Amino acid sequence: MTGTDPRTPLRVGLVGYGLAGSVFHAPLIAASEDLVLAAVTTGNPERAAEARAAHPGVRVAARPEELWAPGAGDLDLVVVASPNKTHVAVATAALEAGLPVVVDKPLAGTAAEARALAALAEERGLLLSVFQNRRWDNDFRTLRRLLDEGALGEVQRFESRFERWRPRPKGGWRESGAPEEIGGLLYDLGSHVVDQALVLFGPVVSVYAESDVRRPGAEADDDTFLALTHANGVRSHLYVSATTAQLGPRFRVLGRSAGFVKYGLDPQEAALREGLRPGPGVAWGAEPEQLWGRIGAGESPLTGGGTPVESLPGDYPAYYASVAAAVRGTGENPGPPPPAGGPPARGGG
Repeated sequence: MTGTDPRTPLRVGLVGYGLAGSVFHAPLIAASEDLVLAAVTTGNPERAAEARAAHPGVRVAARPEELWAPGAGDLDLVVVASPNKTHVAVATAALEAGLPVVVDKPLAGTAAEARALAALAEERGLLLSVFQNRRWDNDFRTLRRLLDEGALGEVQRFESRFERWRPRPKGGWRESGAPEEIGGLLYDLGSHVVDQALVLFGPVVSVYAESDVRRPGAEADDDTFLALTHANGVRSHLYVSATTAQLGPRFRVLGRSAGFVKYGLDPQEAALREGLRPGPGVAWGAEPEQLWGRIGAGESPLTGGGTPVESLPGDYPAYYASVAAAVRGTGENPGPPPPAGGPPARGGG
């Protein structure tokens, strides 16, 4: 490894330069003082040109294995942002090559595959981290603070929605019905809402689900509901949908003392899509007051009930800062995988 000296940025190889790689990972890696984007893999000539233009000096390879081939140059970390069906194979190859790995969600198509990856990483003594960036959304960070302060009392119900209005399918592997593609909303947005519920309220003892294919021409689930009963008695109701003509609140959390309601999505994804980047002097992840959530009891926030709660800024850069510390052995894994022989891990954020 070349980046064990804390004064030297870790050299990162990024597998995939589609939406996840170009919009999320590459900008966040490049914005980190602890990391440098050294190499990108893509077999698409247009994306290769985009990567070189956006990140001058980056090495572009056609295949993942070229990143860790003998004589290819030292890397300290591999980030897997390729299509879902490749996650396990690419992560396995990188770990076997002796490299720590970050994998975009979903980590794998099955729990057995995820645990096998975790076992391999543990056997090799290497970091395996899942890019659960929504743990650093502004609304999630704000809710965690309220829960830590006991502002709602004992929580009874957690409602979380990640809804969109996309009445016509876009096509592509994300909406493919072929099982090997690992497409559909449950694996996509569902990874976020389930992860957040587990981080907030812990292990689950029962699950009820409704998963539908609503749109004409759609192949994979595009309207899914999950009801989780946590071991501590909290019930999580989770919605992911591409067919929602009227969007509900992002969060509605009901406790014995008060409730918290928050509308609208964290602004970081939109900012990254627009080409904005975190950095010194940038109010990254900040949200205007009119979008703050409200806390109260007995009234609707839509009719002025409750008190505004200032949103903590979203902080996706914190994920990669934590990854760098974990690779160097000075911090915890911000996105631990499920233990090799047990239930899904909590933590992060």
